[in-house]
Amino acid sequence: QVQLVESGGGLVQAGGSLSVSCAASGSFFSINAMGWYRQAPGKQRELVATISSVGSTNYADSVKGRFTISRDNAKNTVALQMKSLKPEDTAVYYCNADIKPAKWLRERSYWGQGTQVTVSS
Repeated sequence: QVQLVESGGGLVQAGGSLSVSCAASGSFFSINAMGWYRQAPGKQRELVATISSVGSTNYADSVKGRFTISRDNAKNTVALQMKSLKPEDTAVYYCNADIKPAKWLRERSYWGQGTQVTVSS
């Protein structure tokens, strides 16, 4: 059973920094892209950043220059470093990964349980 387990998050003042991380556990064949999404109250879930298996990154315009996504393929982890945080960054942050559970199975998307990030003004 593949699981994505997030850690980090919490409460920080505007202008501060925070990190969230996610580890894939269980049995699987390979991990392709990994990423972070967020969902604020009353809003749809939106992409924050993604990183490919070879390290190519993509960011939402709203976080470019402030957030950095990274991954450790040996540890099956992905992290998001967040700087210059704004109140509008407040949301539940979800880890996502495209994982092939077994060699003979199709890749599918997995989600973590979410971790709260709150930025106070």
